[in-house]
Amino acid sequence: MPRLKVTQIRSTIGTKKNQRETLRTLGLKRVHDVVVRDDRPEVRGMVNTVTHLVTVELVHDLDHEQSEVD
Repeated sequence: MPRLKVTQIRSTIGTKKNQRETLRTLGLKRVHDVVVRDDRPEVRGMVNTVTHLVTVELVHDLDHEQSEVD
């Protein structure tokens, strides 16, 4: 399953409360924090809420896929 690498690139100062909560739910606490999440509709929706605060990369994690198969 493809995964999303989400990096926080901007501060939450001056943002709306729901955007700060969305970043926390994703696991991002400060600028330059990086998390890798499964590419699911729920995660895509959260990323869509904070697109101006994060960058997103699609990652094909072969090690993760092999461990699921074994």
